[in-house]
Amino acid sequence: MDEPAIVAEGLVKTFGTLRALDGVSFVAPEGQVLGLLGPNGAGKTTAIRILSTLLAPDGGRAAVGGFDVVRHPRDVRRLIGLTGQYAAVDELLSGEENLYMIGRLLGFHVRDARARAKELLTSFDLSDAAAKAVKTYSGGMRRRLDLAASLVGRPRFLYLDEPTTGLDPRSRHQLWDLIKELVASGTTVLLTTQYLDEADHLADGIVVVDHGRVIAQGTSDELKAKVGGQVVEVQPADHGDVQQIVRLLEELSGSESQVDSSDGMVTVPVAEPGVLGQAMARLNDSGVAISHMALRRASLDEVFLALTGHPAEEEPAEGGGDQDRTAELERAGR
Repeated sequence: MDEPAIVAEGLVKTFGTLRALDGVSFVAPEGQVLGLLGPNGAGKTTAIRILSTLLAPDGGRAAVGGFDVVRHPRDVRRLIGLTGQYAAVDELLSGEENLYMIGRLLGFHVRDARARAKELLTSFDLSDAAAKAVKTYSGGMRRRLDLAASLVGRPRFLYLDEPTTGLDPRSRHQLWDLIKELVASGTTVLLTTQYLDEADHLADGIVVVDHGRVIAQGTSDELKAKVGGQVVEVQPADHGDVQQIVRLLEELSGSESQVDSSDGMVTVPVAEPGVLGQAMARLNDSGVAISHMALRRASLDEVFLALTGHPAEEEPAEGGGDQDRTAELERAGR
């Protein structure tokens, strides 16, 4: 295949006056995880819906497995599996009944549908709850079942749209392990998330989207290198000294927007590790008492703050999240 597994070129999508996608382009190589990263309302879900053939783009093109999503939607649908932000299984049915029903809808023979359901329930550690109604499942169990449901047809490409939303840390890590196993078996994954640690942990490549535009892309290490790759963090013994430290780090780093003091720990990404020594000397001269001071590797949270000027989890100023945009589109009857 000459073309990468998933291709988006200049995607544009508008809902009334709202421009959800404004020329988004990226590629996802075969057998890897591409993380589509951004806050709520950035356009991630809209991009997923276009690549799933659920929405048509207003401009640009997209292809999956060599098939154009507009001209060959049926071919694309045969190749993909999709797990959305919320579990899409039937709560009144059991886990096994849900998977069996999906298999039958996909055209599986009765025996094959039953066998595939049992296979997936075993793989996702749900065999003990196979006969129980889904409404009795925990949040983590529902998400595992939802992921299993997207795999009934053995898709070559899997779209995971914020799959760990609302999960506790243990359930999140369990789902991460399952995703890594899928990729190891050859599945190509397109992962949208607003959790930067999730992208850092899972993604081979990352595309950062904000306000419908791609603002950066590369590996996690490449993105961190763009903002210096290292971070100076300083915690004063007296919280009243925070602003003095902020002003000092602004001077030494030459950047106001990248200094963060939201939790009492003042941090700033730096290109030169020597800033740490300079800051220590200046603080010592000023008489400010420090309880903690260190130089460490930058996190994706700090990369995102440096690139956009706001945290990744920040709500959009206008228009709500992508789910709200989709609801607006459906109400308009389009």
